[in-house]
Amino acid sequence: MTWIGMIALVTALFPVSGTEWRWPLRPAPEVLRGFDPPAHPWEAGHRGVDLAASPGQRVYAAGPGRVGFAHDLAGRGVVTVDHGRLRTTYLPVRPSVRPGQVVRAGSRLGVVESVLGHCGQSPCLHWGLREGVVYLDPLTLVGRAPVRLLPWWDETGAGPPTIDPPVPYATGTYEAAPP
Repeated sequence: MTWIGMIALVTALFPVSGTEWRWPLRPAPEVLRGFDPPAHPWEAGHRGVDLAASPGQRVYAAGPGRVGFAHDLAGRGVVTVDHGRLRTTYLPVRPSVRPGQVVRAGSRLGVVESVLGHCGQSPCLHWGLREGVVYLDPLTLVGRAPVRLLPWWDETGAGPPTIDPPVPYATGTYEAAPP
């Protein structure tokens, strides 16, 4: 991917003009485990963030959209909200919304279920973000993701060097374009 492609991907994180993104829990929670995507889609990794939560705590939509899924999946309640090109995911949540329902930023989606396992013996809310099949750091929506600066290339047009193996960044894995 060229540096222009990288810039396009980063700007895609905020495709809904004027949207004020919000935390899915109130008050803003402690992040128990951050975003740690795998180098390859088939490998293990952490494709979202885990937020400190209490069973029964209300869960809210991070942004405006339409509920895509709201049901049990593998013994855990899952809610997804489609925001145009982006999709946020919340689990384990006992939903109070239904698929197809339009929600605003801050609309109640349900409550945190009392399901242990993902965060060990502590309850938590797993919050995910995707654009298509690419997982992104949901903390970017609330301005809390780590900043990763790209190199500044000279004006000769030489562009970025070929990188082998690919270099992981906070918003996914990028490869330099072939020469």
